[in-house]
Amino acid sequence: MPRYVTALQTADIPPGKREVVEIEGLYIAIFNVDGTYYAIEDVCTHDDGPLAEGDLDGCEIECPRHGARFDIRTGKALSMPAVVDVRAFPVRVEGDAVQLDMEES
Repeated sequence: MPRYVTALQTADIPPGKREVVEIEGLYIAIFNVDGTYYAIEDVCTHDDGPLAEGDLDGCEIECPRHGARFDIRTGKALSMPAVVDVRAFPVRVEGDAVQLDMEES
């Protein structure tokens, strides 16, 4: 069963931007790509670096440390040196609230 938690407000993250929030001890990067919100854990599975500091190209984020790429829609690792996916969180918008499903997947 989903367990949605409000992470931030839509006004906090305009299109093309990202924000990092801390929820339940996890750092989570939330992205607004053309009005659609995506959320992944802000930790590269290769070396624990902060993914949100990397370059975003469409729906792919590149880790600023060693260049591993991840799909922000699914968390899938797309390139070496990362071989393990990063956790992705389902996102919904209720009114002005951007909410993440924190249920363990």
